[in-house]
Amino acid sequence: MQPSPSSLSGRTGIGLRPEHWREFTETRPPVGFIEAHSENYFGRGGKPLHFLLSARESHALSLHGVGLSIGSVDPLCERHLARLAELVHLLEPALVSDHLCWTSVGGVHANDLLPLPYTEEALAHVVARVQQVQDFLGRPILLENLSAYLDYVQSTVPEWEFLAEVAARSGCGVLLDVNNIHVSAHNLGFDPLHYIDAMPRAAVQEMHLAGFTRNVLDDGAEILIDTHSAPVADAVWGLYAAAVERFGPVPTLIEWDADLPPLPALAAEADKARATMMEALHACAA
Repeated sequence: MQPSPSSLSGRTGIGLRPEHWREFTETRPPVGFIEAHSENYFGRGGKPLHFLLSARESHALSLHGVGLSIGSVDPLCERHLARLAELVHLLEPALVSDHLCWTSVGGVHANDLLPLPYTEEALAHVVARVQQVQDFLGRPILLENLSAYLDYVQSTVPEWEFLAEVAARSGCGVLLDVNNIHVSAHNLGFDPLHYIDAMPRAAVQEMHLAGFTRNVLDDGAEILIDTHSAPVADAVWGLYAAAVERFGPVPTLIEWDADLPPLPALAAEADKARATMMEALHACAA
């Protein structure tokens, strides 16, 4: 039987990446849960699935995808959905998520997560697509907010209202990436706390933390890039504490995908997230 999302309450975890597969299964670090990128395990067998099944024996799992292309006008890929459904059945994850984005058009796939124009038309389109996916999988999914580097002049709805309305109309949950909020707020010039305050409490069922890098443009302006290649920044820790005060002990994952540190250092970031969560909860109760 799959664990319920509520069973991960108060837990902090790490992404299970190929560089750590063997060490993780040999040492079983005491992290609260693990996350795996769904598409990396679509092969039926082989080393990837062997190590994930082994890790799943001792740790609860969140499956996180990048390939649904939920916002695309292309038809949903039935082959992708079928393989995801097989993986969900095999692994019984507590959470299944993807991104509020599009990744393909006209059958051509971009190697990136691309933002939507936030309009009423796009909202109705995304809600219908989410409902199709959830009906196919027989369970709700979570959608994650992106890091933004531009916005569309066609957008008529703030991103946070768009995401909240998708959740309300479709019944999906929200995977709130706190680092992405910080990056987008810096790049586009909005208050990150406003984004957090706009999210319905019950909708947020998982949070992500990650590191970013700074790029200086030719005109001297600084842009933040969501690279998942560094420790969580102090400003993001502060924003995470505010998010915990609003949403409670939501399961939280450390995302680190490039320039990976040793596994103990990654687990230490999850420990720091747990300590920050407990401090924020204590401050709320005081």
